[in-house]
Amino acid sequence: MKRLASPLLFAAAALLAGCGSGGDGNGSAPSAPAGSVKAVAAPAGSDWTQQVRQTPEGGFVMGNPDAPLKLVEYGSRTCPTCGAFGQTGMRPLEENYVKTGKVSYEFRDFLVHGPPDFAASLLGRCAGAAPFFPILEQMYIDQPKFLDAQMKAAQDQSFLQSTQNATPAQVANGWADKMGYVEFVKQRGITEAQARACLNDPKAIEALTKMTQDATEKQDVTGTPTFFLNGRKLDNSVTWQAIESALKTAGA
Repeated sequence: MKRLASPLLFAAAALLAGCGSGGDGNGSAPSAPAGSVKAVAAPAGSDWTQQVRQTPEGGFVMGNPDAPLKLVEYGSRTCPTCGAFGQTGMRPLEENYVKTGKVSYEFRDFLVHGPPDFAASLLGRCAGAAPFFPILEQMYIDQPKFLDAQMKAAQDQSFLQSTQNATPAQVANGWADKMGYVEFVKQRGITEAQARACLNDPKAIEALTKMTQDATEKQDVTGTPTFFLNGRKLDNSVTWQAIESALKTAGA
């Protein structure tokens, strides 16, 4: 397990672009006649939003595994622009597009804000696939209080000094406590012991670091949120209105 410098310094580099500056690449949404993609029925007794699994890239995807339209978001749980999409876009995306079987939606954590993102992401992924998206959505709904706690923590010099030369796990635990994330997940069925195990998991920390690094180096992700539709980056698309327009243009 590497010391703090490796994963958190890499995440800090992402701050050069930062929150709200994603989706400004050279790609464009695939085009198709509006409504040309056919709906696909979910397995009996369920709907596609209940079909959630982890992907080889480390994200979690909801929906029809064979959906013709595959939407991928690189997001930060502490990014207000991502929070705005989560608050306004996740429900209509699920209800109007994922449930039809036309669209799958994958979320990949991108650690644009370093230690606070590590804490939120480790706990947001802690319980696995089934509760992943409900926890993500609620983190965004409650984001204002988390960001207020983050600002206060950033002004606490004794706390910041305590994180110097600490391990990634120690830093993650410190920020999780300061921002209230441990209590948040405990209210959603994750025990204190489970939460600490996730925050102290070196493999999970390295996996999150790798996902951010791969996104930067291989996908040219420079900020959050950044969306891809069928492998193409969506230009200047950070709002639900822009994403829905891209989905409709692609035939949803």
